[in-house]
Amino acid sequence: MARRVRAAAGLLITPLVPDDVLGTLNPMWSRSAPRARVVRVVRETPDTTTLVLRPGTPFARHLPGQYLGIGLRIDGVWHWRTYSVTSRPGDPLLSVAVTAVPGGVLSGRLAHGTPVGSVVGLGPAAGEFTLPEPTPEKLLFVTAGSGITPVMGMLRSLDPAALSGAVLVHCDRTPGDVVFGPELRALAARTGLRLVERHTAGEGRLTPDSLADEVPDWAVRETWACGPAGLLDTLAEHWERAGDPELLHVERFAPRRVGSADGTGGRITFATSGLVADAEPDTPVLLAGEAAGALLPNGCRMGICHTCVGKLQAGAVRDLQSGELIDSADQPGRPVRTCVSAPTGDITLDL
Repeated sequence: MARRVRAAAGLLITPLVPDDVLGTLNPMWSRSAPRARVVRVVRETPDTTTLVLRPGTPFARHLPGQYLGIGLRIDGVWHWRTYSVTSRPGDPLLSVAVTAVPGGVLSGRLAHGTPVGSVVGLGPAAGEFTLPEPTPEKLLFVTAGSGITPVMGMLRSLDPAALSGAVLVHCDRTPGDVVFGPELRALAARTGLRLVERHTAGEGRLTPDSLADEVPDWAVRETWACGPAGLLDTLAEHWERAGDPELLHVERFAPRRVGSADGTGGRITFATSGLVADAEPDTPVLLAGEAAGALLPNGCRMGICHTCVGKLQAGAVRDLQSGELIDSADQPGRPVRTCVSAPTGDITLDL
């Protein structure tokens, strides 16, 4: 019945923006993206909060370790970011853990200002940071800070037999800073998971040598790592030099950038919506557009899922991951990933 009402309402309000009017009838209704209601808020640490969500419509099953988009309307503008799913696949409720970052408009609001009853947007689950089938006998997880969040989804989903042979090395400043700390310690005591906590305030950062001291058989274990870029770069170099790179799986919360937008920036015209945005040097099209109020498709925001792709109609952009210069004069209509592409002068996109 609710589905028929939404469909009828969508027809009646055309050509108005459907989601704006449907939201006045029921905030959980949307024709563009699913919605979910916050049913529980759990403060994990002073900076990290778990949001437990009840989707308004059936939500496609995710895989442990994947992320999904979370959107929140702030001052009339939808802001979107991706967060790792920490709940088990098949659970009726979804959960994500959000860490407030300095200057983060959405992360700060989600972590500190989203009470029970709030409605958020949901993007599809995506990501390749997942466990294979069958599960390897010897698992190693190396995490730091909020990098524990995708791994927490895996740990909650693994059966006790798999956990009994697994090792988790987690780094954080102090014991009180460890996200999910009490649950991790209880899980280790109950299942045989070997939990190694490294508290960097007193012990310093994890190094390849200290990892080998804690996990002597690291080289034969299939490993999943998530955390700050410095840690992940160190691990990747170590596995390349002394281990098997095929056994190391890395999840980054920010894209690795090797390119530069030549320090120019430029004006972005979104041909479909008619909106215009100005981009500072090295600023991705997606961020500049959102700052100007554009509602743009997005997913991982790391150049992986290609949800944000738009066709370049005029001008040139620099791919901040590969360094490639993409010029519409040479490649008219070339699809570009707006989350990792920065304008080198004025451009037009079919978004």
